[in-house]
Amino acid sequence: MAKLVPPLRLPALSLNMQNQLAALIAVFHALNKLDSLDGKSPWHLHALRNMFLILLSLLFLPLTTFILVATYILQPLCSTHTTGRRARIRSSPSFRPRKILVTGVSMAKGLILARAFHLAGHDVIGADYEVWSVPLPGRASRSLKKFYTLPKPSEKEGPARYLAELVRIAKEERVELWVSCSAHSCAVEDGQAKMVLEQRLGVVAIQFDVETTRILQDRNLFLPYTKDLGLPIPETHTVTSRAEVHRLLSQGAASTQKGRKKQYLLKPVALGNLTRMDPTPLPRRTMSQTYHQVAKTPISASNPWLLQRFVRGKEYCTHALVVRGIIKSFVACPSSDLVMHYESIARDSPLNKSMFLFTKEFVARASLGGGKMTGHLSFDFLVDEIPTEKGVEIVLQPIECNPITHTAITVAFQGREHEMVDAYLSALEQTHLINTNGSPNPPSSSSRLESDPSDSNGIPSSILTPTHVSRSYWIGHDIFTLLLIPLLHVFSPKFSLSTYLGGYVTLLTHILTWKEATFEFWDPLPSWWLYHVYWPKVWWAYTVNKTKWKKINVSTG
Repeated sequence: MAKLVPPLRLPALSLNMQNQLAALIAVFHALNKLDSLDGKSPWHLHALRNMFLILLSLLFLPLTTFILVATYILQPLCSTHTTGRRARIRSSPSFRPRKILVTGVSMAKGLILARAFHLAGHDVIGADYEVWSVPLPGRASRSLKKFYTLPKPSEKEGPARYLAELVRIAKEERVELWVSCSAHSCAVEDGQAKMVLEQRLGVVAIQFDVETTRILQDRNLFLPYTKDLGLPIPETHTVTSRAEVHRLLSQGAASTQKGRKKQYLLKPVALGNLTRMDPTPLPRRTMSQTYHQVAKTPISASNPWLLQRFVRGKEYCTHALVVRGIIKSFVACPSSDLVMHYESIARDSPLNKSMFLFTKEFVARASLGGGKMTGHLSFDFLVDEIPTEKGVEIVLQPIECNPITHTAITVAFQGREHEMVDAYLSALEQTHLINTNGSPNPPSSSSRLESDPSDSNGIPSSILTPTHVSRSYWIGHDIFTLLLIPLLHVFSPKFSLSTYLGGYVTLLTHILTWKEATFEFWDPLPSWWLYHVYWPKVWWAYTVNKTKWKKINVSTG
């Protein structure tokens, strides 16, 4: 007679355990929304996200503090070529240290240049504005001899206080070279400061003048100017009404280019607008969807937008140092709306050469700055691949110019800091400007870069470019995006264990083979400061001031 086996019964969850599990799932669902907030999201979700990020900073604090302390302990025991470089250079009888002012040291690009000048033996003065009195990570760097807080230019007060403070700092510190790494928001004011510092104090400025800056940073002016130079640009229209958008879309629908129907991107002219990170593609699938999208766009004569031909293909960015109309350094990288990983393109690749030649032609043809432009010049390109009878035609089209230091500089000269410093110091050569002590500036003995004759086949050897593919990342961004955000979707159907484990592999690859953009073994405090002082105080200030945000850029703030 067969014996009946009772069915296996799992122990029932207690009511308390059920409530705890439900609460845990509810928390994950709430946190799941935190990576997709925008200006229309409820304020309490923004506050919750800020508190969540501050909590994460506190959770990682013991580990990162241990690494910080261990780094300082190991520094005397692990002598490297960088630790003794500055002392060796300054001990040379023929070496003359320069007084260099670097503004924008709150960002990785400014900090990297300050460190490079410091290692080359020079005295570096750092300056930047601190919004809400949040102390910047750059002020904690040992590369700075002194740090000054600048008053931020505003529409209400204008740039007068900002300019006066720059002049005071330059005079007090006897500055010889000013390297501007400031943000878009004060690029024009820096152009004004260039004129004042050069004329009053004889300071050489790595900064474009006001006219050049205004033309280059305003897409309304930059694209027509580029077209007038005989260089290619994408089809672009400045629109001041919704009716104008619909008229242009109707005209575009009636025409094609090499078998393709025209598509456009609608984006604001203003550089600080969040919509710029997520431009609107037009037309939509249906006419009603197109009308609905255009109707909710705040276009007016006082708030113009750009309707730009959508170019299929990848986006790239470049960075160049230009001194008196000569390109001294150049780097190009793949790009996107919010770049947090930089990877330089091989020097001899056809694409890299094409973007360099465009930059070279732009500088050669431009009459800006009296034909002797000096500053940082960065372009954003779209590369379109169009099939033809003969094969694939590569079309390079500029979509934007940034007359400021680009964060791509983080991969521009890894391991070649001294050569980059020489490129900047070449601006001090053959100038007739007086020094801050009233005597003429003598030629720099440290510069070893000379301009090569034009080389139509590629990039001249004298121009500093990465000799190998360089890569940089920000570990805080990677931990958050590769490990923590996917974990918030653990109870969601879109969660994939293989993808999540792939995030660990990617992070480990970055740690072992890429360069962390903020951390330096000989100068570790700014990196710790960034994640445990600066950003937590910014998130707290956002909460107190009820400021909403959609995306943040760890590299630029």
